[in-house]
Order: sequence, then C-alpha cells, then structure tokens
Amino acid sequence: MAGSEAAWQAANMGVNVVIHEMRPNVETFAHRTGNLAEMVCSNSFRSDDDEQNAVGLLHWEMRAAGGLIMEMAAKHRLPAGGALAVDRDPFAESVTEALKAHPNITVEYGEINELPTEGKWIIATGPLTSAGLGQAIQKETGADALAFFDAIAPIVYADSINMDVAWMQSRYDKGETEEEQKAYLNCPMNKEQHEAFIDALLAADKTEFHEGETAGYFDGCLPIEVMAERGRETLRHGPMKPVGLTNAHDPENKPYAVVQLRRDNALGTLLNIVGFQTKMKYGAQTEVFRMIPGLEDAQFARLGGIHRNTFINSPTLLDDQMRLKSQPHIRFAGQITGVEGYVESAAMGLLAGRLAAAEILGKTLETAPLNTAMGALVHHITGGAEAKTFQPMNVNFGLFQPVEGLKGGRRGRKDRYKAYTDRAKIEWQEWLDGQS
Repeated sequence: MAGSEAAWQAANMGVNVVIHEMRPNVETFAHRTGNLAEMVCSNSFRSDDDEQNAVGLLHWEMRAAGGLIMEMAAKHRLPAGGALAVDRDPFAESVTEALKAHPNITVEYGEINELPTEGKWIIATGPLTSAGLGQAIQKETGADALAFFDAIAPIVYADSINMDVAWMQSRYDKGETEEEQKAYLNCPMNKEQHEAFIDALLAADKTEFHEGETAGYFDGCLPIEVMAERGRETLRHGPMKPVGLTNAHDPENKPYAVVQLRRDNALGTLLNIVGFQTKMKYGAQTEVFRMIPGLEDAQFARLGGIHRNTFINSPTLLDDQMRLKSQPHIRFAGQITGVEGYVESAAMGLLAGRLAAAEILGKTLETAPLNTAMGALVHHITGGAEAKTFQPMNVNFGLFQPVEGLKGGRRGRKDRYKAYTDRAKIEWQEWLDGQS
C-alpha cells in the first residue's frame, strides 16, 4: 500500500520512479500473488465517515490529494454498511496496472538485501520485511527491531453457509441502500451455544512461539482466543456483540451473541469472518468454527493464521520528513514505521512520496499540518510518541490537538469530532494548494 501510493504521488509530481518488488520471486507467509497493494489481512479500509471518524477523515485527505489507493478502492467497492470494503483481487490488479502504465514508473522484480547508498529511496516493505533487508536495517539503526504478532481471519465459501439459520443485515440497518443495509451475514448463538464455543476456543490447539520470542500483540488485531482468555464475555462485547441486529428467522428472540461475515469479493462467493483473527492450528479452526450456527458445513477458501510483524522505532530514528536520521537519503513509509492499517500505511506512503519528490525537484515542502489526520499520524510516529513504549497505532482523534471551547465527555464528542474534521479539511486543502 505505502510503496504503491508513494510511487504514484512522486511520479505525478514529475519524478522518475523505480518500484522494487521482491514478490513473486520471494514469497511471504501472507501474500498469494505478485500484485502490488495486495490485501492479506482484511478487505476493509474501515469507516468512510469523514465527519465523525478519524480514518474516514484520512480517506478524505487521500482523495483530495489524488491518491491511487482510494481511487481504486472506490472503483472496486463492496457493500459494507458504513465501512469501505473492496474486492481485494481486482483492487490489487488495478493498482498494479495503473502503476505499470504510468510513464514515469518502472517496476523491477527482485529482492534487495542491503540499504542503498546512492539516490533517493523510500523503504515501504511493510510488516513482512525480508530477513536480509531487516538485518541491514537493524545493523544501521544499532537496535533490535521492535515486533508484534499479527493475525488474519478465515474466509468461507458463501454457498457452504446454511441460510436457514443465518440472515443478512448490517448492524442497526446502517447504510443508504438496501444492499448496504444487508451487507453482513449474521450467525446467531444462544447462551448455551456461546458457552460451548468459548470452551472449545480456549481448549483448541494453537500455534506456539519459539522460546525467547517476546513480541506482543497489536490490540487492533487480537486473535479471538486471546480475547477469550481475557474473559468469557470479551468476544460478546467485541466482534460477537448482538446489538443492533434482529434474527430474521426468529425476530422475537434476541441472539445472545452473533458472528458476522462480510463479503470478500464482488461476486459474493467469498465471505470473511469479521474480527476472527486466529492463531489456532488449521485442524482446530475447522472444528471450532463449524460450531457456529449456520457454519456447520462451512468450507474454507483460506484459514486464519498468525505471523510476526516488524517495525522500526520511528520516534528515535526518523526526522519529521520521514528520513532516516543516520542516512537521510532513505525515507521509511507504511507499516514498518509503526502505523497500523491499510489506510494509515498508504497515507504515510502518500506523504513520503510527495516529500521525496519535492526534495528531488529542489523544492521546500513542509510535512503535513499537525491538525490534519495525515499530520497527526506522522507527528506521532516521528516524535509525538514516547520512544520507550512505542507500539503500532491506528489514526484516531486522540492524536489531534484539542479544539478550544468545546464540551468534553461523551455528550460533546459529536461536536468535537466534527470540529476536528472541519479544521483538518481546511488545513489539508491549504497544504495541497500551496504545492500547486
């Protein structure tokens, strides 16, 4: 995501760009193709609300900047209520085609194992940086790479789901069209079924880590069994919450818990189990997930899994232009910088691409304004966060400077968020206009 967006932005500013992509020559645990911007964990860019949600505001800023990722996401959008979900394979194919067709962009396939010494570079290798390059980065920074574990959710064939049990509905019927209001497939559980499911989840065989492995989990992508270990009701107040849903087959009885699935492709033949990242072993996954009502005969296009992600200590290592302090001809962008999520990764690529191109063209370009979503995020990773406790971060309004004169607490939140977004849009547009 980050590398693709960085290349697009720099090329559109008139700079010649070479994209170095190791796939498909060198594969990773999570990727299946050699396409650029391949989505592996989820197919969702989360909320598209640009007035009440920080990631929705980030969508808006990227669209205003002519972002390739947001353009292709809109082209391949799937119904998902208020979220922006995409048909992942056509999306990645379209991003790849657009980049290859750009007259200022060349794509070269092959692995890079050393930090380059000449030219201007952006390292946007994501959380699955190859071992060789990871070691080169570690050698240069003089510190152990930080790490956390990330998990992916399983994908189910839609025609294997029992629709006599499951039904289609978005929570609170959210969405402007009937299709969006029925964007999620819901599998209900009564209390007995929920308790049996939690028991099986806790007892299932799970992937164990090597001795000495100390990485933690990113809270935004916790495996479901880790959530269950924190309390038997945790899932029921998280991805399995039953609120805002009415069982179409039994409207008088409210479900005790609900498992939701969301369309994973335009045809609707594949569905991913929302929030069900897992570290269970494959055999255990099929047994446990088939306990879910409606999934008794489920067939899986992909089972879940867990992998180790790496990121640098950006507050210590990067300046406010996203350059490596010890090697300023190298910038970092994307998830390797310690932002979390497809949108945040692409946003950091957008910013890095523009900053690098401006430098090459001999122009002075200040980093994004602090009061924008982009600026709040880059400020956090390049100095706003505490280096000693630095962990991956999604964009959120907690990173924004307060707007004076607004009420605090839950009652004032709606007005406060609207004030954040109004201010951000003005400052972001001014920043963009200053580059024309």
